[in-house]
Amino acid sequence: MDMEILHAAKNKEDEIITHSMQIVSILPSLDPHRSSQEEYSVKEEEPGPPHEALFLVLAYLPLFELLAMSELCRSLKDAVNKDVLLWLDIIVERPLNLRISDEILVKIASRANGRLRNLALMNCVRITDDGLLKVVEKNPLINKLYVPACTGLTPEGIIRAVKTLTEQYHNLKSLKINGIYNIEKEHLEMLRYCFQKNPELQEKQKQQPSLFIDYGNCSAFEERSCSIDMDICPKCSEVRIVLDCPRETCEKKRERPLTECRGCSICIPRCEECGGCVELEELEETVCADILCLDCWLQLPKCNFCNQPYCKRHANQQCTAPDSIGWVCGVCHAKFVHKFGCD
Repeated sequence: MDMEILHAAKNKEDEIITHSMQIVSILPSLDPHRSSQEEYSVKEEEPGPPHEALFLVLAYLPLFELLAMSELCRSLKDAVNKDVLLWLDIIVERPLNLRISDEILVKIASRANGRLRNLALMNCVRITDDGLLKVVEKNPLINKLYVPACTGLTPEGIIRAVKTLTEQYHNLKSLKINGIYNIEKEHLEMLRYCFQKNPELQEKQKQQPSLFIDYGNCSAFEERSCSIDMDICPKCSEVRIVLDCPRETCEKKRERPLTECRGCSICIPRCEECGGCVELEELEETVCADILCLDCWLQLPKCNFCNQPYCKRHANQQCTAPDSIGWVCGVCHAKFVHKFGCD
């Protein structure tokens, strides 16, 4: 009796499974006319062309994304390589700055077909004088040349590049060389002499002071008050970035022969927020050890434990909890919160 029940149940189960397979048609083996190769083959669809919107955003992509986009498909590769407008302004920054060499730089700059306007090499340590000179010789219309912290360059190489750009077309308007080793007064004077070939630029430089806030975003091609970012500090006579004070009281001092608040950051402490000069007795404590004036210190939020602020440049180091009000600095978090949490 039990065997008959089990046999009937088995037959019923087989009928239900077979019926369901025929309805949804998911088993190739049900079709006797299909070959074994067709059973296990998957139909591959041909990829379509990229969306038209991708071609519109190419002009706004950084160099790293632009190069990556050219490797996706043939149509994007042709659009990137053949459009000269995409290569008129070249900014090499992370993560390419440590990888790019002279050969790669020359190849990238060649896509501008000699019409390169602005070139920024941010901390590109593998770029040498020869590589920079090759790019400059093939692109004599460069307006802005930024090579900060390119330690592979020398002052003599910078001078050769600037001379090449200023001998014929006089288009070079801005030069950033902060972080280049062994720049002396003689090198700076030679660079200034090259820029004197553009009298209009020299007159503009005399009229505008050099402020701390002008150096906040060094990776963007923005109009700067000075043609060369380096100067001779009136305090220590060293070649460094020399800044003016934005405070109204200090602006009046510039009209006098003795400008007491003009100098490099080593000689004159400046507020990280406003760039104003700060006296030693006015220095306010911060978690990140940056300098703040009293007015900026009062406006910034403070740590719940030590009552010290971060400057805006280091505000991302604040430690916050979902159910708490305010924030805790990294020092207090490691000293108190983490200790008590472990206990």
